Amino acid sequence: MDLDVVEICAGAGGQSLGLHLAEFRHKLAVELDEHAANTLKHNFANLDIDPEKTVRVGDVANKELWDPKNYGGTALLAGGVPCPPFSQAGKQLGSADERDLFAWAVDAAGRMQPEAVLLENVKGLRDARFGGYRQAVVDQFDSMGYTAEWQLLEAHGFDVPQLRPRMVLVALKKEYVDYFEWPEPKTTAKTVATTLASDMQFLRADFQEKFLERAAKIAPTIVGGSKKHGGADLGPTRAKLAWEAMWIDAHGLANDAPDADWRPGPLNRGPKLTVDMVKKLQGWDGALYENWEILGKKTSQYRQIGNAFPPPVAHAVGGSIARALRKESAAKRAPAERKMHDEVYRLLRDGGDWLTAGKLSKSLGEKLEEPEVVRRIELLKRDFEVEERGSGRTKAYRIGKWKAFQGQEDHNRHAAFAEKKQRGRIS
Repeated sequence: MDLDVVEICAGAGGQSLGLHLAEFRHKLAVELDEHAANTLKHNFANLDIDPEKTVRVGDVANKELWDPKNYGGTALLAGGVPCPPFSQAGKQLGSADERDLFAWAVDAAGRMQPEAVLLENVKGLRDARFGGYRQAVVDQFDSMGYTAEWQLLEAHGFDVPQLRPRMVLVALKKEYVDYFEWPEPKTTAKTVATTLASDMQFLRADFQEKFLERAAKIAPTIVGGSKKHGGADLGPTRAKLAWEAMWIDAHGLANDAPDADWRPGPLNRGPKLTVDMVKKLQGWDGALYENWEILGKKTSQYRQIGNAFPPPVAHAVGGSIARALRKESAAKRAPAERKMHDEVYRLLRDGGDWLTAGKLSKSLGEKLEEPEVVRRIELLKRDFEVEERGSGRTKAYRIGKWKAFQGQEDHNRHAAFAEKKQRGRIS
């Protein structure tokens, strides 16, 4: 089988490089940000991939840019769709956020019918808030002839010295499911200190010793920020404290690594990181990954790096998918149980009639009491149309359409996206 891939929301190419190393070859890569697209083009050329034919710049949901149905027969549809709709650092608007493209990507897979799908997003997507959303994704894939499974993967399990937990979804056509096995995480020996030791080698001896001792840890999740908030610091207050515990100044980035003349300021903060140091901590380190160049000015480079899927993680997951598509060997693990992400959503969807919280509770063997059922329904209302009738304990519910954008011509995403794009606030 030819392992070709269409990648959406490709960013600066962390996933692109990982998939390339897993022997996938790009037919298309779509990216909204021009700076990230320039990075892709530059590095694709170095990989003998024609950047002018392969990289397209613009809104991935714009049919004039590309049409998924024209890419039928592709082995893999992959992407890191925007995180803000699900991020715990934001409002977790889900379907109400015009940047939400997860449901659109599922619909695009239905039109493309690739052999496999790989989508990744932030840990916040695992929250109870999005149980119905996750269930809808799995169920829609099932209706299209795929088996889909969610897994939480952390970068430090794949030799990246950083926490970076990500929700990863892999969907496979039924014939490949028995051949797929999630890559096995392993404890990395890498730390911030070992990864950046050469960058700190010119520090005065006592400062270097202090850094190597304090930074002998895994880094917190590197964040790329957004155009809305600006700046290139290393994250919110909690993250800054974690960096400062490693004797790293998290309030901005340096242009160059510290030299023998470097001294801490009045607050006794350690050295600032450079873009190249952040790149190493994001997994672009070592012979396989280090030659990927990030183009642009410092803040743009930092955003590109911080928003990327670490290449070693993409490499590992891509390798598992490649082996499954080639049917190289049956999986060693027993088939995973189909996890139910939201029982209330499923009952409302399949009930076909009006259901009270009491009936829903009884159908679940009273595993969830009525108040909890009502709370779950309130969460579902954020992503689905939910009709109500009656009041009090006789109030009944019926679930309607998924509010998420899936390409609908009349969806409010179009106006919101156009307005924010005009203001330069899409990120």
